[in-house]
Amino acid sequence: MTTVALRNAQVVLPDRKAAGHSVLINNGRIVTCSEETIDADQALDLSGFTLFAGFIDAHIHGAVGIDANNSEAEGLHQVSRFLASNGVTGWLPTLVPDSADNYRKAIQTIEDVMRAQREPNREEVVVGARVLGVHYEGPFVSDQQCGALRSQFFKNFDNVGDLETLPRLAFPGAVHLSTVAPEIEGGIALIGTMTQQDWIVSLGHTRATPAVLDQALAAGASHMTHFMNAMAPLHQRAPGPIAWGLLHDDVSCDIIADGEHIDPLMLQLLVKLKGTTALALISDSIAAAGLGDGDYAIWGETINVKDGRTSNARGSIAGSVITMLDAVRLMLSLGVPEVEVARMAATNPARLLKIEDECGSIAEGKRADLVALDQQGNVRLTIIGGEVAFMSEPPAVAGD
Repeated sequence: MTTVALRNAQVVLPDRKAAGHSVLINNGRIVTCSEETIDADQALDLSGFTLFAGFIDAHIHGAVGIDANNSEAEGLHQVSRFLASNGVTGWLPTLVPDSADNYRKAIQTIEDVMRAQREPNREEVVVGARVLGVHYEGPFVSDQQCGALRSQFFKNFDNVGDLETLPRLAFPGAVHLSTVAPEIEGGIALIGTMTQQDWIVSLGHTRATPAVLDQALAAGASHMTHFMNAMAPLHQRAPGPIAWGLLHDDVSCDIIADGEHIDPLMLQLLVKLKGTTALALISDSIAAAGLGDGDYAIWGETINVKDGRTSNARGSIAGSVITMLDAVRLMLSLGVPEVEVARMAATNPARLLKIEDECGSIAEGKRADLVALDQQGNVRLTIIGGEVAFMSEPPAVAGD
């Protein structure tokens, strides 16, 4: 197996930024990170670049014209390649509420892509961001906070049979995440059942009171979906989910850092109040991401994109058109240190998805999922499982 050394990078480690370090990769894993010159079969000079752990997007509906609810396998491969070019090394296709038939088709497609990406001899598949599982955004959410979701598919929970309407992936190790509003009929029982069945439950699209949210936490839900969006607003006499989430150190939150869903000043406030150990970045991007302004037929309606802001016919924001790279750039522009941004873009999503032993940081033994940014914040190199997935203006081959 060919060994690869990435030399002279500014390496963002879990606890510090290390200047002039080299990372040795062998068999898809990080062997070591050192300030010493490392011998390898192949070496790339990353002088002037900053090396991050690859970004992980736990909430993305699609991009480049592809929607996860109705895509064929090649469409998801196309999204994976697009994401790799933007520094993403792992993602969860996120499904909006839909019919049982469409759910089954989407899950089969996701499973096909996961198998193709992990086949040892997959010459026909270009390396792209790994599909890690599935995220169901609903259908067990509140019709009072539906946002852009289609409320005609929303459900309450009466018994275990209701959960069986969400097909699971048969692929070993696949992540199953679901956004749930705990106040729906049977919501607490649903969270308990999902937790017992190894679902990751995130609280969102909700107007739940703190008392109900306490019950949800006790039942196993300790994360919140696109915090501050699609949930009851903060009010001095009705604290609701936002105050509850801010006050609970044992609850993590993900945020859409596009400057539209949350004002940049509020992003700074969240970092100060919640801290970056409990915040994860997501894109929440839709099929229009990467295509520019215009009108797009998505989820049975027309979604307009203008100046980077989405809106549907009801005037609601309907997802975003950013990538995780855009979110990283925005947080860096707000003065959040690179080590903390790396935590929000990779480490915390990996912990949420329970894959932190595999990826999410630059450390010995972890998967070699890496992204190198230049001083302008552009992706120059993305490595996924030790393989080059994207390279822009190839770095110089380092001399021995």
